[in-house]
Amino acid sequence: MYTFLALFILAVSPSICKGQHENICNVAPKDQYIEVGSDISIVCQTSCINGKIFWTLNNRPVDESLSYTTSPSHTVLTLRNFTHHSATLQCHSRATHQVLGGTTIRTYSKPSNISCMLRSTDQEEQLLPDLFTCTWKHRHNSSVKVQYSVLSASSQSEICGSLWPTTTCTAKDIESSTIQMGITNITVRAKIAAWNVDSDPYEFDPKRRLQIIRPKLRVTPSSDNVLVEWSRSLSSVSECHCQVNYSKAVDGRTLEWIEIYKTLGEGKRDGKETIRAVDSCSNYTFSVRCALHEAPWSEWSEEKTILTKLNKNDVKLHLWRKIAEPQENGLRKVHAMWMEIPSGCEETFTYKITQTPYKENKKGVNNTETLCGKSTCDIDVNQDAHRMTLTLSHEDALFVEDSVYVPAIGESLPQITDIQTSTHEGVILVNWKSQPVSGYIIDWTHDGNQYYWKQSKYTNTTLTDLLDKKPYNITVTPLFDDKTGHGTQAHQICSSLGDPGNITISVKAYDKSADVRIVMSQETCSGIIVNYTVFLSAQERPQLNVTVDGTEQYISLKDLNPDTHYSVYVEATALTGSTKSSETFLFKTQKFGPGLIAAVSVCGSIIILLVLSLGLCCAVQWKRFREKPVPDPGSSSVALLLSPSRQDEGICPFPPFSNPRESICERVYTVETQKTSTSPLAQGCNEKPASHQTEEDVDPVTVPAPHVENKDPVDAVETQHLSSPDDSTALLPSENYPSSPYRSQTPVQSPTSKSCKHIPMNQPEKTTPMTVYVTMDMFAQGQGR
Repeated sequence: MYTFLALFILAVSPSICKGQHENICNVAPKDQYIEVGSDISIVCQTSCINGKIFWTLNNRPVDESLSYTTSPSHTVLTLRNFTHHSATLQCHSRATHQVLGGTTIRTYSKPSNISCMLRSTDQEEQLLPDLFTCTWKHRHNSSVKVQYSVLSASSQSEICGSLWPTTTCTAKDIESSTIQMGITNITVRAKIAAWNVDSDPYEFDPKRRLQIIRPKLRVTPSSDNVLVEWSRSLSSVSECHCQVNYSKAVDGRTLEWIEIYKTLGEGKRDGKETIRAVDSCSNYTFSVRCALHEAPWSEWSEEKTILTKLNKNDVKLHLWRKIAEPQENGLRKVHAMWMEIPSGCEETFTYKITQTPYKENKKGVNNTETLCGKSTCDIDVNQDAHRMTLTLSHEDALFVEDSVYVPAIGESLPQITDIQTSTHEGVILVNWKSQPVSGYIIDWTHDGNQYYWKQSKYTNTTLTDLLDKKPYNITVTPLFDDKTGHGTQAHQICSSLGDPGNITISVKAYDKSADVRIVMSQETCSGIIVNYTVFLSAQERPQLNVTVDGTEQYISLKDLNPDTHYSVYVEATALTGSTKSSETFLFKTQKFGPGLIAAVSVCGSIIILLVLSLGLCCAVQWKRFREKPVPDPGSSSVALLLSPSRQDEGICPFPPFSNPRESICERVYTVETQKTSTSPLAQGCNEKPASHQTEEDVDPVTVPAPHVENKDPVDAVETQHLSSPDDSTALLPSENYPSSPYRSQTPVQSPTSKSCKHIPMNQPEKTTPMTVYVTMDMFAQGQGR
């Protein structure tokens, strides 16, 4: 290192001397490549400044102890064991922190971990090796291509080569002399334009670096093991080491490989290994490789995959039964079940159950055999005790068998008491009480078709691998001697509780309120609802919510706006989670409330009733009006009525006739009335003699006969007596009245009674005659005319 530094200083001395009188600042040498882990010295020329300097490496200060001054204008920095891949070194003025100069330092490494061997192209038949292959490692962090050469140290001739990033090369068709040569050194050279480096020598021994060809493999499965055999083409004078690898394949995926090492003695070509640690009816993959002593491993043999056979030691039937209640005929259905043989087994098996009546100290007569399926079988037994035996046969040979006891009805056997169950995080815990027995069988099912069971020696157990959110029926049965007792079933329990079930809502809207009805479709293992939350929202308005107890099914929403669209949904909350209604319900409040509608309805009803009543009244009046008789002018008469003042004086020309069907305004004064009733006439008039009657007592209103000319009908009063008892038909004068078809009525004196005279009365002024039209029945019939 010091020699290099001295030569470097001598090299730069002419420039230093030349620049003593020049103001120059610089760093030398520039852009250096050095081997990783070597030392380097850098000089900073400071002729352009006065004062001290400092160094930075990748913008970080360098320890001042690593630099020293060789002259007032030159400072040398020495970096030892430099390992940076690439670094920037700069020289700065301490006073101004100005960069005076800088350089870039890059490193390179030499190839390492060299390994070479001789091998054959043909891996099926052992021949003389014809390939020479070397591999190595090299750390190179640049994109520049590195050229590699494998050299023989003795001749420095190139054997093979490659380019980065390939770190292996193979020489083909090598000469036999090369194979037979002795130990030699091999080096690998790495070279680019800026640098080149050789690896450390690698000692190559052809006898120890010979790779034999891969062995041939044969695998044979049997019922309890797998036999692995392999062979090599040529035997060797030295011992040979072999490695057998095998692994189980599950769903097309190979599990961890298991390694077995085997050493063959000198001169042996073949090897074999018996493997027993394999599962029944499973796929396994095998391979093997071998190597001479201290030589590299051969290539792996061709892989062999086989299906192992069923090992009877692995068959555990675990026969069990479920007994149904007796039928009307006394028979009981026994559901036998056992652990199924793995479906991957290629062998064909026959399942058969033999039921034998069980008696104390005696087994056996009248056996009944039943062929069954692969895992279950239903058999009918009577009320007596039986033993059921399951046999599994392969190629007519007994493979394995198992049996179970079926107790008789009412048989006195120990039973389980006080069975309790609980669940926690998907696991069911079961415990019970019992008399001392040899063990217990616990069976469980979630659908009544698929059963699971296991055996325990303790009065508690844990059921795992359960389906989520499913109800399970669990039965515990005691075991003792060679019998089984009566099972006791626990209350149904869920493996876990889920979220509340589906929610369906309906809404009945009013003007300022709405009723929300909640319908829950709860599943068996749904969580208990703690509360409901109703979320209500309208357009461009904040969302509102109300929470009620979980027992409520009807929720009333108040203070809503009339004639407004709303959306509502409900969320049910349980301890296990929450569930929202499947759909958001849209509704619109009514424009008017039910009170207003009811009031309008009542008022409308009243108005309708009033209209109907008025119509009915009018109809009745109209009907009465239509039913009134219309007088026939030819059959009616005209009467003279006195003024009210005259009537008050007691003067009445004739008695009134009243019709009970008419009102008081409809009274009629007829001649017939006078004829038929004289007594009322006498009672109604003042009985005065003629001599006592004055002129004032005479009615000034007279009806003259048509043949009498009377200019002043008021001054002259004439009474015309007809010879016949009929009334006079003299018409009223037409001077003041138009012609009238009605007859005037003149009273006729009765010979048996006193007549009522019309006495003229003193009047202060003239009165106009009054004509009355008769409106009662005056039809021609019944008048005798």
